[in-house]
Amino acid sequence: MMSEEKIIYTSGTFDMFHSNHLKMIKYARGLGKTLIVGVSTDELVCSYKKAPIIPFEERLAILESLKYPDVVIPQRSLDHTELVKNLNIDAFVVGDDWVGKYDYLRDLGIKVFYFPYGDGVSSSKLKEDIFHKYKELKDVSDKHANPEIKKK
Repeated sequence: MMSEEKIIYTSGTFDMFHSNHLKMIKYARGLGKTLIVGVSTDELVCSYKKAPIIPFEERLAILESLKYPDVVIPQRSLDHTELVKNLNIDAFVVGDDWVGKYDYLRDLGIKVFYFPYGDGVSSSKLKEDIFHKYKELKDVSDKHANPEIKKK
């Protein structure tokens, strides 16, 4: 059952696409008739955290392949004031790691939903896990003794 919202916007980096990304997008899809998904450009992401592992064009293609979004667009700014006005957005959905950051949209009449990611999967956690696993494997391989060479 759809609420009174018509156009829903959600956005993110969507680096190393995982199940929590999908859950948030599916949740946003259920809030209205049209779902627009913004994918943060590499330049935007680099302005506030480390560069994504997956390049922008690939992240955009992944989102475009999903069944939930009606439209996928580049997101070039964290300030959504003009975007919500220009696209007549009724509601905005973002992960709860951004709680409070988009409350200013409520002053524009936009409903803001902070989707609860919880303690599960995140791109940052995936990167950290991969890094530590790689370091463990590298340490083991770097410390091995060279085998003895037997002469015939």
